Amino acid sequence: MIDVIIAGGGPTGMMLGAELRLHGVRVVVLEKDPEPTKVVRSMGLHARSIEVMDQRGLLERFLENGTKYPLGGSFAGIVKSPPSLDGAHAYILGIPQTVTDRLLADHAAEVGVEIRRGHELVGLSQDDDGVDVELADGTRLRSRYLVGCDGGRSTVRKLLGIGFPGEPATAETLLGEMEVTEDWETVLAVMTEVRKTQLRFGLSPIGDGVYRVGVPAEGLAEDPRIPPTFDEIKRQLKAVAGSDFGVHSPRWLSRFGDATRLAEHYRAGRAFLAGDAAHIHPPVGGQGLNLGVQDAFNLGWKLAAAVNGWAPEDLLDTYHTERHPVAAAVLDNTRAQMQLMSLDPGSQAVRRLLAELMEFENVSRFLTEKITATAIRYDFGEGHELLGRRMPDLELGQGHLYGLTRGGRGLLLDRTGALSVRGWSDRVDHVVDASEALDVPAVLLRPDGHVAWVGEDQQELVGAVRRWFGEGEVL
Repeated sequence: MIDVIIAGGGPTGMMLGAELRLHGVRVVVLEKDPEPTKVVRSMGLHARSIEVMDQRGLLERFLENGTKYPLGGSFAGIVKSPPSLDGAHAYILGIPQTVTDRLLADHAAEVGVEIRRGHELVGLSQDDDGVDVELADGTRLRSRYLVGCDGGRSTVRKLLGIGFPGEPATAETLLGEMEVTEDWETVLAVMTEVRKTQLRFGLSPIGDGVYRVGVPAEGLAEDPRIPPTFDEIKRQLKAVAGSDFGVHSPRWLSRFGDATRLAEHYRAGRAFLAGDAAHIHPPVGGQGLNLGVQDAFNLGWKLAAAVNGWAPEDLLDTYHTERHPVAAAVLDNTRAQMQLMSLDPGSQAVRRLLAELMEFENVSRFLTEKITATAIRYDFGEGHELLGRRMPDLELGQGHLYGLTRGGRGLLLDRTGALSVRGWSDRVDHVVDASEALDVPAVLLRPDGHVAWVGEDQQELVGAVRRWFGEGEVL
């Protein structure tokens, strides 16, 4: 029997598969498309996702294929001076989603994930012991768990009967990559003027005369899955900007809407949802891919714990309780940004007010931390202010903190040298480090880098370890 089947081979599915393989879990990824998509929906990684890559030793390959950009205090296209953020990666990494897809797929294959392209899931059923999956070609597979990472029109979500409430699309944007005849200076001048009122329009050079082009659609398509025609994009460019800039030779064309929906539940028995299968929202702020990768980072170690037999009873349920509120907050901030980008007088008045408020560093930081996901605090109950937060990459006496997290295990970072997690040595590493970079006696980190305990009392530590890592070996 397969341990975990993942439906969907995008960045969420590949990240999740690799996380599971860190713990020896047998994983099969089913991707209905025979070849990776050429469509570039996301253009970068935010600070928390960059940290995730660093925590797993992947950051160098991403840096080699991307470009660092200064972190601006930007919200709904209102750009201010960048606020100060904690952490070593206070920048945006510009990298097309196609490259991110490739790097994560390569990583997943390297660690032993079985990737089956051209295999579409069309049916499923589950019992107390596992999930049966039916493919379009009639093949049947059985696994202990199933995760739907199959996008906003998720087949897994529909087959599970999980509700997906929210708002349908009210506007669409046409997107594509194509060559542009007009010189950049002219393009920039027109774009600067048009974007004073139309923030959904833009042309970005990506090299060799090729541009990424975005322009509002005339209306809603009957079937949003059907890409726009090239003539449609040229027509809308003329309507919005007064010129089609001599665009030609399109590489790919796509459309996306501003629908906003959130799954009612992230879990149904032995099946889970992650990424766009669990939440969709307007792309403002570039949060979608990042949100999905961070879903995978939260779920992976928990699902591996269940497969390997040491998960505490409610551990799998914490995936929903932790990640569902995070997605709800992202939906809210994208809704707010879309309102602020509206041209109606009321929205523009609020936009001007927010622009003034963003001159205050605390306001700018608050909004930036929403976009970058660096201020997320999971609810672990009462306790120290660090509890539930992610730990930045501290400079320790033994090197960088994230260098100690490559294996996806728990970590007790101990300045006292008097604590012990010997009964959990198969799940939790114990590092004694007297560095003053850690300004508390000790912290227990989960495999996703969030702080599970702070203190110096051994009995309290044992209670926290049991909560997150189950019962330990009797020594």
